[in-house]
Amino acid sequence: MNVLKKRWAAAAAAAAGLVLLTACGSGGSSGSSGGAITLGFAQVGAESGWRTANTKSIQESAKAAGIELKFSDAQQKQENQISAIRSYIQQKVKVIAFSPVVESGWDTVLKEAKTANIPVILTDRAIDSPDKSLYKTFLGSDFVAEGKKAGEWLTKEFASATGQVNIVELQGTTGSAPANDRKKGFADVIAADPKYKIVASQTGEFTRAKGKEVMEAFLHSQPKIDVLYAHNDDMALGAIEAIEAAGKVPGKDIKIVSVDGVKDALQALADGKINHVVECNPLLGPQLMDLVKKVAAGEQVPARIETQETEFDQASAKAALPSRQY
Repeated sequence: MNVLKKRWAAAAAAAAGLVLLTACGSGGSSGSSGGAITLGFAQVGAESGWRTANTKSIQESAKAAGIELKFSDAQQKQENQISAIRSYIQQKVKVIAFSPVVESGWDTVLKEAKTANIPVILTDRAIDSPDKSLYKTFLGSDFVAEGKKAGEWLTKEFASATGQVNIVELQGTTGSAPANDRKKGFADVIAADPKYKIVASQTGEFTRAKGKEVMEAFLHSQPKIDVLYAHNDDMALGAIEAIEAAGKVPGKDIKIVSVDGVKDALQALADGKINHVVECNPLLGPQLMDLVKKVAAGEQVPARIETQETEFDQASAKAALPSRQY
């Protein structure tokens, strides 16, 4: 009987040891499942064709890289992104990445991530925190440069104009990095000549529907509009609908320059409804997964990594359309 009790005791001890070993090796503190790196990604939303392509690139690249992706859509609300980041901290993911809805208000939650020893990567949009230790790197575009490219096209297009050139501006989401920077870059260029005047500027929230709505208001309030500068293609495409409904010809009566380079905009450019498009590449997934692996391994990475981008006129848009991925 005593021998039997000893055998039961030994079996119980072994089982307890196995449970403890499983708990210690479960990856709860390393943010991994079966050895995979777990990435928590908090997306802005699905406000545009650009964003949809960006999300698809991230999801497909994570799968290809063998990275376990936890994904959330903030629906363009900062509070939703902060909640998602806090959830990732609680889940003890290995790395957190996100595209900030706006530039300000991130220090508290990112300090929480830092305290939890979870590195953070900013994608597409930057933040304005003076504490650069709150994130490892930024991956994305130079939005100021994009605004400058739009302004440079405009000044070349209207170089011979003698009278005032009236510009209306469809801004992106208020407080967001692309809206702030694209506005600044454009304004810096046109400021060199007083004949260029922004007569109306309002947010279109980066959406097609809002772009149409605001452009309708511009057309009612402004007797003469020469140029529309849209901070993204979706707003420009919405504005085209409003311009046509008002009996005007987009691309002729009102010249249009926009930023992104989504397929619908390149088609509108090929059709002559948009005059110039500055590219902003959404396909950041492969570069992001490479950074995630390096950061997870404790490797040093550059503080800022910018994507290579181009511009499109009508001819180059036609050439790019057949192979355009987004």
